[in-house]
Amino acid sequence: MSAYLITNVSVVGGPPTDLLIRDGVVAEVADGLSAPDATVVDGTGLVALPGLVDLHTHLREPGREDAETVESGSRAAALGGYTAVCAMANTSPVADTAGVVEQVWRLGREAGLVDVQPIGAVTVGLAGERLAELGAMADSAARVRIFSDDGHCVADPKLMRRALEYVKAFDGIIAQHAEEPRLTEGAQMHEGEVSTRLGLIGWPAVAEEAIIARDVLLAEHVGSRLHVCHVSTAGSVEVLRQAKSRGVRVTAEVTPHHLLLTDERAETYDPVFKVNPPLRTAADIAALRAALADGVIDIIATDHAPHAVEDKECEWAYARPGMLGLETALSIALDVLGPEWDLIAERMSRTPARIAGLTGHGVDPAPGVPANLTVVDPAARRTIEPAELASRSRNTPYARMTLPGRIVATFLRGEPTVLDGKAVK
Repeated sequence: MSAYLITNVSVVGGPPTDLLIRDGVVAEVADGLSAPDATVVDGTGLVALPGLVDLHTHLREPGREDAETVESGSRAAALGGYTAVCAMANTSPVADTAGVVEQVWRLGREAGLVDVQPIGAVTVGLAGERLAELGAMADSAARVRIFSDDGHCVADPKLMRRALEYVKAFDGIIAQHAEEPRLTEGAQMHEGEVSTRLGLIGWPAVAEEAIIARDVLLAEHVGSRLHVCHVSTAGSVEVLRQAKSRGVRVTAEVTPHHLLLTDERAETYDPVFKVNPPLRTAADIAALRAALADGVIDIIATDHAPHAVEDKECEWAYARPGMLGLETALSIALDVLGPEWDLIAERMSRTPARIAGLTGHGVDPAPGVPANLTVVDPAARRTIEPAELASRSRNTPYARMTLPGRIVATFLRGEPTVLDGKAVK
Protein backbone atom coordinates (compact mmCIF):
# COMPACT_ATOMS: atom_id res chain seq x y z
CA MET A 1 0.00 0.00 0.00
CA SER A 2 1.08 3.58 -0.61
CA ALA A 3 2.34 5.89 2.11
CA TYR A 4 1.29 9.54 2.48
CA LEU A 5 2.77 12.25 4.66
CA ILE A 6 0.51 15.21 5.36
CA THR A 7 2.70 17.99 6.70
CA ASN A 8 1.82 20.93 8.93
CA VAL A 9 -1.86 19.99 9.19
CA SER A 10 -4.25 20.81 12.03
CA VAL A 11 -5.86 17.63 13.39
CA VAL A 12 -9.48 18.45 14.33
CA GLY A 13 -8.52 22.07 14.91
CA GLY A 14 -5.42 21.40 17.01
CA PRO A 15 -1.96 22.90 16.48
CA PRO A 16 -0.19 22.13 13.18
CA THR A 17 1.60 18.78 13.07
CA ASP A 18 2.56 16.04 10.60
CA LEU A 19 0.47 12.95 9.91
CA LEU A 20 1.90 9.80 8.34
CA ILE A 21 -0.40 7.24 6.69
CA ARG A 22 1.05 3.79 6.01
CA ASP A 23 -0.44 0.31 5.44
CA GLY A 24 -3.98 1.57 5.75
CA VAL A 25 -3.61 3.16 9.17
CA VAL A 26 -2.37 6.39 10.71
CA ALA A 27 1.20 5.41 11.54
CA GLU A 28 2.36 8.57 13.32
CA VAL A 29 1.15 12.00 14.33
CA ALA A 30 4.06 14.20 15.40
CA ASP A 31 6.10 17.24 14.45
CA GLY A 32 8.98 16.96 11.97
CA LEU A 33 8.15 13.56 10.52
CA SER A 34 10.19 12.22 7.61
CA ALA A 35 9.22 9.40 5.24
CA PRO A 36 11.27 9.29 2.00
CA ASP A 37 8.94 6.71 0.44
CA ALA A 38 5.77 8.70 1.15
CA THR A 39 3.84 11.02 -1.15
CA VAL A 40 3.86 14.43 0.54
CA VAL A 41 0.68 16.48 0.88
CA ASP A 42 1.24 20.04 2.07
CA GLY A 43 -1.27 20.55 4.86
CA THR A 44 -0.42 24.16 5.67
CA GLY A 45 -3.62 25.92 6.63
CA LEU A 46 -5.62 22.70 6.28
CA VAL A 47 -7.62 20.70 8.83
CA ALA A 48 -7.70 16.89 9.09
CA LEU A 49 -10.97 15.38 10.29
CA PRO A 50 -12.16 11.83 10.75
CA GLY A 51 -13.83 10.81 7.49
CA LEU A 52 -17.40 12.03 7.35
CA VAL A 53 -20.24 9.52 7.75
CA ASP A 54 -23.70 10.04 6.25
CA LEU A 55 -26.58 8.20 7.87
CA HIS A 56 -29.05 9.13 5.13
CA THR A 57 -28.15 8.83 1.44
CA HIS A 58 -30.21 7.84 -1.60
CA LEU A 59 -28.06 6.07 -4.20
CA ARG A 60 -31.04 5.04 -6.41
CA GLU A 61 -29.44 1.77 -7.58
CA PRO A 62 -31.03 -0.64 -8.36
CA GLY A 63 -33.79 0.80 -10.50
CA ARG A 64 -33.12 4.50 -11.08
CA GLU A 65 -29.61 4.49 -12.47
CA ASP A 66 -30.60 7.47 -14.62
CA ALA A 67 -30.61 9.58 -11.44
CA GLU A 68 -27.68 8.01 -9.56
CA THR A 69 -25.67 4.81 -9.21
CA VAL A 70 -23.80 3.44 -6.24
CA GLU A 71 -20.58 4.38 -8.02
CA SER A 72 -21.54 7.95 -8.95
CA GLY A 73 -23.05 8.56 -5.51
CA SER A 74 -19.94 7.13 -3.88
CA ARG A 75 -17.77 9.50 -5.92
CA ALA A 76 -19.92 12.45 -4.87
CA ALA A 77 -19.59 11.32 -1.27
CA ALA A 78 -15.80 11.06 -1.45
CA LEU A 79 -15.60 14.54 -2.99
CA GLY A 80 -17.71 15.75 -0.08
CA GLY A 81 -15.25 14.29 2.43
CA TYR A 82 -17.23 11.13 3.26
CA THR A 83 -15.72 7.72 3.88
CA ALA A 84 -18.99 5.92 4.67
CA VAL A 85 -22.62 6.37 3.68
CA CYS A 86 -25.81 4.55 4.65
CA ALA A 87 -27.95 3.87 1.57
CA MET A 88 -31.71 4.17 1.98
CA ALA A 89 -34.03 1.35 0.95
CA ASN A 90 -36.37 3.09 -1.52
CA THR A 91 -34.78 1.56 -4.60
CA SER A 92 -36.56 -0.49 -7.28
CA PRO A 93 -36.81 -3.26 -6.29
CA VAL A 94 -37.03 -2.07 -2.70
CA ALA A 95 -34.21 -3.16 -0.40
CA ASP A 96 -36.53 -5.33 1.68
CA THR A 97 -34.74 -8.66 1.26
CA ALA A 98 -31.28 -10.02 1.96
CA GLY A 99 -30.64 -10.30 -1.78
CA VAL A 100 -31.18 -6.63 -2.54
CA VAL A 101 -29.22 -5.26 0.43
CA GLU A 102 -26.33 -7.58 -0.45
CA GLN A 103 -26.44 -6.29 -4.04
CA VAL A 104 -26.10 -2.68 -2.84
CA TRP A 105 -23.35 -3.66 -0.41
CA ARG A 106 -21.37 -5.46 -3.13
CA LEU A 107 -21.76 -2.54 -5.55
CA GLY A 108 -20.29 -0.30 -2.88
CA ARG A 109 -17.34 -2.60 -2.38
CA GLU A 110 -16.73 -2.77 -6.12
CA ALA A 111 -16.75 1.03 -6.42
CA GLY A 112 -14.25 1.23 -3.56
CA LEU A 113 -14.73 4.96 -2.96
CA VAL A 114 -16.62 4.89 0.34
CA ASP A 115 -18.01 2.15 2.54
CA VAL A 116 -21.66 1.74 1.52
CA GLN A 117 -23.83 0.36 4.34
CA PRO A 118 -27.33 -0.55 3.14
CA ILE A 119 -30.39 0.39 5.17
CA GLY A 120 -33.17 -2.18 4.94
CA ALA A 121 -36.86 -1.45 4.53
CA VAL A 122 -39.11 -1.80 7.56
CA THR A 123 -42.06 -3.05 5.55
CA VAL A 124 -42.43 -5.08 2.36
CA GLY A 125 -42.28 -2.75 -0.63
CA LEU A 126 -42.44 0.26 1.72
CA ALA A 127 -46.19 -0.36 1.71
CA GLY A 128 -46.61 -0.15 5.49
CA GLU A 129 -48.64 -3.36 5.69
CA ARG A 130 -46.30 -6.12 6.93
CA LEU A 131 -42.76 -6.34 8.19
CA ALA A 132 -39.97 -7.02 5.73
CA GLU A 133 -37.29 -9.70 6.24
CA LEU A 134 -35.55 -7.79 9.03
CA GLY A 135 -33.78 -10.80 10.49
CA ALA A 136 -32.58 -12.09 7.13
CA MET A 137 -31.17 -8.67 6.24
CA ALA A 138 -29.47 -8.44 9.62
CA ASP A 139 -27.88 -11.87 9.09
CA SER A 140 -26.83 -11.17 5.49
CA ALA A 141 -23.33 -10.27 4.33
CA ALA A 142 -24.42 -6.62 4.52
CA ARG A 143 -25.17 -6.99 8.26
CA VAL A 144 -28.00 -4.44 8.17
CA ARG A 145 -28.64 -2.73 11.50
CA ILE A 146 -30.75 0.27 10.44
CA PHE A 147 -34.19 -0.12 8.88
CA SER A 148 -36.30 2.64 7.35
CA ASP A 149 -39.20 3.18 4.99
CA ASP A 150 -37.83 6.66 4.31
CA GLY A 151 -40.01 8.50 1.84
CA HIS A 152 -42.93 6.87 3.63
CA CYS A 153 -43.92 6.91 7.29
CA VAL A 154 -44.52 3.69 9.18
CA ALA A 155 -47.90 5.13 10.07
CA ASP A 156 -49.51 2.06 11.69
CA PRO A 157 -48.61 2.24 15.40
CA LYS A 158 -49.00 -1.52 15.90
CA LEU A 159 -46.61 -2.24 13.02
CA MET A 160 -44.15 0.35 14.32
CA ARG A 161 -44.24 -1.27 17.75
CA ARG A 162 -43.59 -4.72 16.26
CA ALA A 163 -40.65 -3.39 14.25
CA LEU A 164 -39.10 -1.81 17.34
CA GLU A 165 -39.56 -5.06 19.24
CA TYR A 166 -38.05 -7.16 16.44
CA VAL A 167 -34.84 -5.18 15.99
CA LYS A 168 -34.23 -5.00 19.72
CA ALA A 169 -33.01 -8.61 19.54
CA PHE A 170 -29.87 -7.52 17.64
CA ASP A 171 -29.69 -3.89 18.86
CA GLY A 172 -31.01 -2.60 15.56
CA ILE A 173 -32.56 0.77 14.84
CA ILE A 174 -35.80 1.87 13.23
CA ALA A 175 -35.25 5.17 11.40
CA GLN A 176 -38.59 6.88 10.98
CA HIS A 177 -39.74 9.31 8.30
CA ALA A 178 -42.04 11.24 10.61
CA GLU A 179 -45.10 12.26 8.60
CA GLU A 180 -48.70 11.54 9.52
CA PRO A 181 -49.98 10.91 5.96
CA ARG A 182 -53.57 11.91 6.67
CA LEU A 183 -52.36 15.40 7.57
CA THR A 184 -50.25 15.86 4.43
CA GLU A 185 -52.54 14.69 1.63
CA GLY A 186 -51.81 16.81 -1.43
CA ALA A 187 -49.28 18.94 0.48
CA GLN A 188 -46.80 20.87 -1.63
CA MET A 189 -44.80 22.92 0.90
CA HIS A 190 -44.74 24.05 4.54
CA GLU A 191 -48.11 25.14 5.84
CA GLY A 192 -47.84 28.79 6.79
CA GLU A 193 -47.95 32.35 5.58
CA VAL A 194 -46.02 31.62 2.36
CA SER A 195 -48.18 28.64 1.34
CA THR A 196 -51.31 30.71 1.92
CA ARG A 197 -49.97 33.52 -0.23
CA LEU A 198 -48.93 31.14 -3.01
CA GLY A 199 -52.14 29.12 -2.89
CA LEU A 200 -50.31 25.81 -2.34
CA ILE A 201 -51.59 23.08 -0.02
CA GLY A 202 -49.54 23.12 3.18
CA TRP A 203 -47.63 20.39 5.05
CA PRO A 204 -48.28 21.26 8.74
CA ALA A 205 -45.52 21.00 11.32
CA VAL A 206 -47.80 18.92 13.54
CA ALA A 207 -47.77 16.09 10.98
CA GLU A 208 -44.11 15.56 11.86
CA GLU A 209 -44.37 16.31 15.55
CA ALA A 210 -47.31 13.95 16.17
CA ILE A 211 -45.43 10.94 14.77
CA ILE A 212 -42.26 11.74 16.70
CA ALA A 213 -44.29 12.08 19.92
CA ARG A 214 -45.99 8.73 19.27
CA ASP A 215 -42.78 6.95 18.36
CA VAL A 216 -40.70 8.12 21.31
CA LEU A 217 -43.46 6.75 23.54
CA LEU A 218 -43.38 3.43 21.66
CA ALA A 219 -39.57 3.27 21.84
CA GLU A 220 -39.71 4.05 25.55
CA HIS A 221 -42.31 1.33 26.10
CA VAL A 222 -40.34 -1.27 24.16
CA GLY A 223 -36.88 -0.14 25.28
CA SER A 224 -35.66 -0.12 21.69
CA ARG A 225 -33.65 2.28 19.52
CA LEU A 226 -35.40 4.91 17.43
CA HIS A 227 -33.79 7.32 14.99
CA VAL A 228 -35.74 10.28 13.63
CA CYS A 229 -34.92 11.27 10.06
CA HIS A 230 -34.66 14.86 8.80
CA VAL A 231 -36.13 16.76 11.77
CA SER A 232 -37.48 20.07 10.48
CA THR A 233 -39.57 21.90 13.09
CA ALA A 234 -39.08 23.70 16.40
CA GLY A 235 -41.88 21.61 17.88
CA SER A 236 -40.07 18.39 16.96
CA VAL A 237 -37.00 19.66 18.79
CA GLU A 238 -39.01 20.10 21.98
CA VAL A 239 -40.53 16.62 21.73
CA LEU A 240 -37.03 15.17 21.32
CA ARG A 241 -35.63 17.26 24.17
CA GLN A 242 -38.27 15.93 26.55
CA ALA A 243 -37.79 12.34 25.39
CA LYS A 244 -34.04 12.49 25.85
CA SER A 245 -34.45 13.96 29.33
CA ARG A 246 -36.41 10.79 30.22
CA GLY A 247 -33.69 8.54 28.86
CA VAL A 248 -35.55 7.35 25.74
CA ARG A 249 -33.15 5.67 23.30
CA VAL A 250 -33.78 8.15 20.50
CA THR A 251 -31.37 9.90 18.15
CA ALA A 252 -32.15 12.48 15.51
CA GLU A 253 -30.72 14.08 12.39
CA VAL A 254 -31.07 17.38 10.59
CA THR A 255 -30.25 18.03 6.94
CA PRO A 256 -28.02 20.84 5.67
CA HIS A 257 -30.91 22.36 3.73
CA HIS A 258 -33.15 22.53 6.80
CA LEU A 259 -30.36 24.43 8.56
CA LEU A 260 -30.08 27.07 5.84
CA LEU A 261 -33.06 27.44 3.51
CA THR A 262 -36.56 28.70 4.38
CA ASP A 263 -39.98 28.15 2.82
CA GLU A 264 -39.67 31.55 1.15
CA ARG A 265 -37.61 29.79 -1.54
CA ALA A 266 -40.87 28.33 -2.84
CA GLU A 267 -41.89 31.81 -4.01
CA THR A 268 -39.80 31.17 -7.14
CA TYR A 269 -41.85 28.04 -7.93
CA ASP A 270 -38.50 26.40 -8.75
CA PRO A 271 -38.98 22.66 -8.01
CA VAL A 272 -35.35 22.36 -6.92
CA PHE A 273 -36.62 23.71 -3.58
CA LYS A 274 -39.35 21.07 -3.25
CA VAL A 275 -38.35 18.57 -0.56
CA ASN A 276 -39.94 16.26 2.03
CA PRO A 277 -40.20 17.36 4.78
CA PRO A 278 -40.53 20.82 3.28
CA LEU A 279 -38.36 23.82 3.93
CA ARG A 280 -39.69 25.51 7.06
CA THR A 281 -39.48 28.99 8.63
CA ALA A 282 -36.61 31.08 9.97
CA ALA A 283 -37.83 30.33 13.51
CA ASP A 284 -37.60 26.59 12.82
CA ILE A 285 -34.08 27.03 11.45
CA ALA A 286 -33.01 28.88 14.60
CA ALA A 287 -34.40 26.07 16.78
CA LEU A 288 -32.71 23.38 14.68
CA ARG A 289 -29.35 25.15 14.85
CA ALA A 290 -29.58 25.50 18.62
CA ALA A 291 -30.58 21.84 19.00
CA LEU A 292 -27.67 20.75 16.83
CA ALA A 293 -25.25 22.74 18.97
CA ASP A 294 -26.55 21.41 22.29
CA GLY A 295 -26.94 17.79 21.16
CA VAL A 296 -30.71 17.38 21.15
CA ILE A 297 -30.17 16.78 17.44
CA ASP A 298 -27.31 14.29 17.24
CA ILE A 299 -26.08 14.54 13.66
CA ILE A 300 -26.15 16.24 10.29
CA ALA A 301 -27.31 13.82 7.57
CA THR A 302 -27.55 14.85 3.94
CA ASP A 303 -30.74 13.14 2.71
CA HIS A 304 -28.90 13.26 -0.64
CA ALA A 305 -31.78 12.74 -3.07
CA PRO A 306 -30.76 12.85 -6.74
CA HIS A 307 -33.48 13.11 -9.38
CA ALA A 308 -33.39 12.85 -13.15
CA VAL A 309 -34.00 16.04 -15.14
CA GLU A 310 -37.58 15.18 -16.08
CA ASP A 311 -38.48 14.72 -12.40
CA LYS A 312 -37.36 18.24 -11.46
CA GLU A 313 -37.66 20.41 -14.56
CA CYS A 314 -41.44 20.43 -14.56
CA GLU A 315 -44.33 22.13 -12.78
CA TRP A 316 -43.95 22.33 -9.01
CA ALA A 317 -46.95 20.08 -8.33
CA TYR A 318 -45.53 17.26 -10.47
CA ALA A 319 -41.91 17.49 -9.31
CA ARG A 320 -40.43 14.83 -7.07
CA PRO A 321 -39.20 16.07 -3.69
CA GLY A 322 -35.50 15.98 -2.85
CA MET A 323 -32.15 17.72 -3.13
CA LEU A 324 -28.50 16.81 -3.64
CA GLY A 325 -26.39 17.08 -0.51
CA LEU A 326 -23.21 15.01 -0.39
CA GLU A 327 -20.80 17.42 -2.09
CA THR A 328 -21.95 20.51 -0.19
CA ALA A 329 -22.79 19.28 3.33
CA LEU A 330 -19.50 20.19 4.99
CA SER A 331 -19.60 23.66 3.46
CA ILE A 332 -23.11 24.21 4.86
CA ALA A 333 -21.94 22.97 8.27
CA LEU A 334 -19.05 25.46 8.17
CA ASP A 335 -21.44 28.23 7.14
CA VAL A 336 -23.86 27.38 9.96
CA LEU A 337 -21.50 26.35 12.79
CA GLY A 338 -18.34 28.23 11.86
CA PRO A 339 -14.93 26.56 12.27
CA GLU A 340 -16.01 24.57 15.33
CA TRP A 341 -14.02 21.54 14.22
CA ASP A 342 -14.65 19.33 17.23
CA LEU A 343 -18.40 19.93 16.96
CA ILE A 344 -18.34 19.31 13.20
CA ALA A 345 -16.41 16.06 13.74
CA GLU A 346 -18.91 15.01 16.40
CA ARG A 347 -22.03 15.76 14.34
CA MET A 348 -20.74 14.57 10.95
CA SER A 349 -18.41 11.69 11.77
CA ARG A 350 -18.09 10.31 15.30
CA THR A 351 -21.76 10.21 16.26
CA PRO A 352 -23.20 8.94 12.95
CA ALA A 353 -20.53 6.21 12.90
CA ARG A 354 -21.43 5.26 16.46
CA ILE A 355 -25.17 5.18 15.71
CA ALA A 356 -24.64 2.99 12.64
CA GLY A 357 -22.03 0.77 14.31
CA LEU A 358 -19.45 1.40 11.57
CA THR A 359 -16.19 0.09 12.97
CA GLY A 360 -13.12 2.03 11.90
CA HIS A 361 -15.07 5.15 10.98
CA GLY A 362 -15.65 8.23 13.10
CA VAL A 363 -12.29 7.92 14.84
CA ASP A 364 -10.01 10.95 15.10
CA PRO A 365 -6.67 10.59 13.29
CA ALA A 366 -4.24 9.05 15.79
CA PRO A 367 -1.51 6.39 15.67
CA GLY A 368 -2.91 2.94 14.97
CA VAL A 369 -6.42 3.89 13.84
CA PRO A 370 -7.69 3.16 10.31
CA ALA A 371 -6.80 6.01 7.98
CA ASN A 372 -10.35 7.06 7.15
CA LEU A 373 -10.04 10.82 7.07
CA THR A 374 -10.70 13.99 5.14
CA VAL A 375 -8.53 17.08 4.73
CA VAL A 376 -10.30 20.44 4.41
CA ASP A 377 -9.20 23.91 3.35
CA PRO A 378 -11.39 26.14 5.54
CA ALA A 379 -10.16 29.37 3.93
CA ALA A 380 -11.26 28.40 0.42
CA ARG A 381 -14.57 29.56 -1.00
CA ARG A 382 -16.25 27.95 -3.98
CA THR A 383 -19.21 28.73 -6.17
CA ILE A 384 -21.45 25.72 -6.72
CA GLU A 385 -21.94 24.87 -10.39
CA PRO A 386 -24.41 21.99 -10.92
CA ALA A 387 -22.65 20.76 -14.08
CA GLU A 388 -19.42 20.26 -12.11
CA LEU A 389 -20.93 17.95 -9.50
CA ALA A 390 -20.08 14.24 -9.59
CA SER A 391 -23.67 13.13 -9.10
CA ARG A 392 -25.59 12.01 -12.17
CA SER A 393 -28.27 14.52 -11.19
CA ARG A 394 -28.14 18.31 -10.98
CA ASN A 395 -30.86 19.18 -8.45
CA THR A 396 -28.75 21.18 -6.02
CA PRO A 397 -30.49 24.04 -4.19
CA TYR A 398 -27.13 25.80 -3.85
CA ALA A 399 -26.53 26.50 -7.55
CA ARG A 400 -24.33 29.57 -7.99
CA MET A 401 -24.10 30.11 -4.23
CA THR A 402 -20.61 30.77 -2.86
CA LEU A 403 -19.90 28.53 0.13
CA PRO A 404 -16.95 28.18 2.51
CA GLY A 405 -14.53 25.26 2.59
CA ARG A 406 -13.06 22.85 0.07
CA ILE A 407 -12.26 19.17 0.40
CA VAL A 408 -8.59 18.78 -0.53
CA ALA A 409 -8.18 15.05 0.15
CA THR A 410 -10.17 12.06 1.34
CA PHE A 411 -8.60 8.75 2.40
CA LEU A 412 -10.37 5.40 2.75
CA ARG A 413 -8.27 2.93 4.73
CA GLY A 414 -5.11 4.77 3.73
CA GLU A 415 -5.83 5.00 0.02
CA PRO A 416 -6.79 8.37 -1.45
CA THR A 417 -10.19 8.66 -3.09
CA VAL A 418 -9.70 12.42 -3.52
CA LEU A 419 -6.41 14.33 -3.94
CA ASP A 420 -6.02 18.04 -4.64
CA GLY A 421 -9.79 18.32 -4.68
CA LYS A 422 -10.22 15.82 -7.53
CA ALA A 423 -11.53 12.26 -7.51
CA VAL A 424 -8.68 9.77 -7.87
CA LYS A 425 -10.82 7.28 -9.81
